[in-house]
Amino acid sequence: MLNLANRITLTRLAAVPVCVILLNFPNKLSCMLAMCFFLAGALTDFLDGYIARSRNMITSLGKFLDPLADKLLVISLLVMLVQLQTINGASWAPAWIVIIIIAREMAVTGLRAVAMEQGVVMAADRWGKFKTVSQIIAISLLTLHYPWFGLDPQPLGKFFLYIALVLTIISGANYFRSFFKAQRNSDGSPSQ
Repeated sequence: MLNLANRITLTRLAAVPVCVILLNFPNKLSCMLAMCFFLAGALTDFLDGYIARSRNMITSLGKFLDPLADKLLVISLLVMLVQLQTINGASWAPAWIVIIIIAREMAVTGLRAVAMEQGVVMAADRWGKFKTVSQIIAISLLTLHYPWFGLDPQPLGKFFLYIALVLTIISGANYFRSFFKAQRNSDGSPSQ
């Protein structure tokens, strides 16, 4: 069960507490280290999936751990960015955006569980992939927080966070549309 792909996924889970601890004591160095651990964890998402598919290492444990690790990593960092905003008054990440992103993740996870129970496969579409990339860029820049070499990462981080928000809504709506379309087709109703 703990093949190479699953062990790589576990390293992504291990990055979560490291990032949270580093961001509990925000300073220039801890934020840079948290961003590095976050990026390393995010990159393992692509690596473990590639290894699992190319070496035929897809397991039930991996199917469970992979999306769990993705969501824990992203949601933990977003929550920490909101917490940091309330601690020092600086602008890290607006809570309302984080709430929408987390709500979408929970809704899509629930929908996928229902779909799986009914034998419907809900694969990630391009909007979901764009959403993931924009979230990674936004969280990385917002976690970096402090100016580096005279450049402030916050405005660009917030720009990508708004892009991630729009893509979160679009991709979430697509999941629900695909599910209901599959439901109509399985009921024998004419598809549109």
